Amino acid sequence: MLSKAPSYLVHIFTALGVVFGFLALLATLDGKIPEAFLWLAVALFVDGVDGTLARAVNVNQNIPEIDGAILDNIIDYLNYVVVPVFIFYSLGMAPEPYLLLSCVAILLVSCFTFTNTNIKTDDFYFSGFPAIWNIVVLYFYILESSEFTNFIFVILFCVLTFIPLKYVHPFRVVEFRKITLMITSIWMITTTILLFDVSFSDPVFTSANFVIWLITNIYFAGTVLYRSFR
Repeated sequence: MLSKAPSYLVHIFTALGVVFGFLALLATLDGKIPEAFLWLAVALFVDGVDGTLARAVNVNQNIPEIDGAILDNIIDYLNYVVVPVFIFYSLGMAPEPYLLLSCVAILLVSCFTFTNTNIKTDDFYFSGFPAIWNIVVLYFYILESSEFTNFIFVILFCVLTFIPLKYVHPFRVVEFRKITLMITSIWMITTTILLFDVSFSDPVFTSANFVIWLITNIYFAGTVLYRSFR
């Protein structure tokens, strides 16, 4: 039993993601949107590293009766789809006639993503938009984009779910992994600064941070184009 303890601990670590998602919902209900996104970021970090930990301690062999992949998908659907959609709806991020429609579209299309057995390529890229609505809604919030613009992008990403462009998984894709992880770290820092509107009363700092943030986004967009069309 003691030999299985590390494997159980990894499953508990993974399951904490649902707690962080719940805390994000509570923060949204309290109108603390930056805090909600912060909890989703913690959940994203857990999701990024739990697979590595699981493989390191041979979870599948030690506890075969618990399917870590199913556990992971349940938590990811909550944190990548349900909670962001709740934020999207709560803030009225789409025109009123299309707000509920947008939420329904995201929820339904994302079901395909989480049941698609071909969602991962052999080199661990995602094939098709990987339902990272937590990131999409975060961008809507940071950029304060118009309701109509948000609606158009919701439709676009729903369509991209079924188009096999390749999206990088920062922790799993070996190709350029060191660079990707470095860029991911910079993206997280600059995004946090934007999210909490940290400026230190210095417009130059604010502008520089935004430019760096844009460059990190260009890098990720570039990986999609490079891997999909090379």
